[in-house]
Amino acid sequence: METTEKIKNRFGLIGKNISYSFSQGFFTEKFKALGLTDHSYENFDIQSIEEVTQVFAQPHIKGLNVTIPYKEQIIPYLDELDPMAEKIGAVNTIKITNNGLKGFNTDAHGFQKSLEPFLRPHHTKALILGTGGASKAVRFVLEEMGIATTYVSRNQKKGQFTYADLDQNILAEHTLIINCTPLGTTPNIAAKPDIPYQFITQNHLLYDLIYNPAKTTFLALGEKQGASIYNGHQMLVLQAEKAWEIWTMP
Repeated sequence: METTEKIKNRFGLIGKNISYSFSQGFFTEKFKALGLTDHSYENFDIQSIEEVTQVFAQPHIKGLNVTIPYKEQIIPYLDELDPMAEKIGAVNTIKITNNGLKGFNTDAHGFQKSLEPFLRPHHTKALILGTGGASKAVRFVLEEMGIATTYVSRNQKKGQFTYADLDQNILAEHTLIINCTPLGTTPNIAAKPDIPYQFITQNHLLYDLIYNPAKTTFLALGEKQGASIYNGHQMLVLQAEKAWEIWTMP
C-alpha cells in the first residue's frame, strides 16, 4: 500500500463485500477535481465488525463512511455520537477528532433532500421495506416530516407488517413505499421485495435506496403500474457531500 499509507489524509468506507461501492469513485473524483493529491479514499472490506479496530489503527485516517451491515454494529466502537445519530440509532459517517471517534448520520440528510421534491399531499403514510441501519434514518426523516411509517419485514413483530400481511387495502392506504433492503442490487437484479405489485397505482411513489442498477425490478414493476419512481443515487451524493462537510469542518 505505497501509496495509501504514506498519504497524509486517508478516508474510506467500512462495509462487507463493497467492491461495487459508490463512495470510492465519488471521493476519488472529488479529490482530483479539488487538486487534493495528498488525499485518498479506500474500501475497508471487513468480514466482521471486530476487524474494525484494525482500520482505526491505520495511519493518517481522517474520516470514514460506514455501510451495510455495520451501521448499527459500529456504535459501541465509537467515543461519541452526534445527537441525530444517537436518535436514529445508526451511523454512516465517522470523524476522527482530538477526543476520539465521533459518529454521525448523513443518510437522513441525503434521504430527506432527495425525497422532498417528489412528495405530494396524499403521501401521508409510508411502508418501509427492511429494518436495517438505513431504514432507521428513513423512518426518522419521515416521522420528522409528519409522515406515518410502518416497517415491513419477513418476521412478525409488534407494530410491523410482514410481507404476507400486505394486501390491497394496506397498499391503498400507504402510498409511499421505500425499499431499504439490498434486494435487486447488481448483480442480483432479478431479486425484489415480495410485495403485491398488482395493487400499486398512479398514486404511489416508490423510492429505492439502491442505485445500481438505476432501475431495479422493484421500481420497474411500480412504474408499470403507473407509480412515480426514484432511486438512491441522489441520496448517496447528498450524504457524501454532507460527510465531506463534517470531515472538513473545524
